[in-house]
Amino acid sequence: MRTEQNLTRLDRVFARLDREPERPTHIDVPRMSRHRVALFAATFAFYLAIVWLVVITSWLVRLDWQVMFFRPYQQWSEIHWFVDYYVVLGQRGPTAVMVAAWLGWRSWRQHTLRPLLTLGTSLLLLNVTVGAAKIGMGRLGPHYATTIGSNEMGLGGDIFPSGHTANAVVTWGILAYLASTPRARRWLSALSAVTSLGVGLATVYLGTHWLSDVVLGWAAGLLILLALPWFEPLIARAEAWVLALRDHWRDRSAGPVPVPAPVPVPVPLKPRAAAQDETTAARSPRTPVYLAPGPHTVRSERTPVTPVGSRRPPHADRLPRGTTTSTARPLTGG
Repeated sequence: MRTEQNLTRLDRVFARLDREPERPTHIDVPRMSRHRVALFAATFAFYLAIVWLVVITSWLVRLDWQVMFFRPYQQWSEIHWFVDYYVVLGQRGPTAVMVAAWLGWRSWRQHTLRPLLTLGTSLLLLNVTVGAAKIGMGRLGPHYATTIGSNEMGLGGDIFPSGHTANAVVTWGILAYLASTPRARRWLSALSAVTSLGVGLATVYLGTHWLSDVVLGWAAGLLILLALPWFEPLIARAEAWVLALRDHWRDRSAGPVPVPAPVPVPVPLKPRAAAQDETTAARSPRTPVYLAPGPHTVRSERTPVTPVGSRRPPHADRLPRGTTTSTARPLTGG
């Protein structure tokens, strides 16, 4: 009975995969509510507070040095191999490929580019904001620290905030942001929080980041996720532009559409007599031909004319051709 239940679930999964892709009737797009704005403002204030505590070399910097001297990778060396693999979940290249593959399949199934465009927007914001903060503050990591007890700021480093931690928050948190149901959103939010927390602690264990780097990286990634609803109109316009460009290239590759021949309009027939009357009425009157005056003579009565004149002298006693006379012409002698 348990086997039949497992087979039924498997058949249900394959039936869902074989179903024709279709665009959902309603896509739940998160909006920038008052609660979200308040959470964004609180996270941004926390971000600034962490930066200020590091700049003034407060107790947070002393805690960073204490954790570094503790050397967790030596205290718990038996889990070193696991942490080396687990920290990959925060690297931008592998995580972006895995999440993009899943969101690309969702885009194809739902006939929408929003999942992929949202991922691209979040990664772009991550590179701009976190990258600018890293270069601007220039903090050195624990392995390259120069003075014990100093904040190591402005020395050309690039580890504050932690890029691994911020990338884990954004990459795995985008799955919760794009979840289609509230239940899936809650579960994915908890899973992404635990994953990003583990990635941050893994960097502290390996000694590649200060503890304050990880805390600031969590805040930086959360700020990007909270700010995404402000970019939803831009994502919608980008999707419409990409789909319009796709349709344009598809129509261009298909060639010109043949124009159907016009359908002749039937002409009502008219009676023949009426048609002849209309033709006669429409015909323009001909110019009358004026003949030469005088009686028309027969050909036998006409005198042939040559360039030098008539070949027949005008004799009064000359008879027309074809007539005979019994009277003989008198001969004149000399």
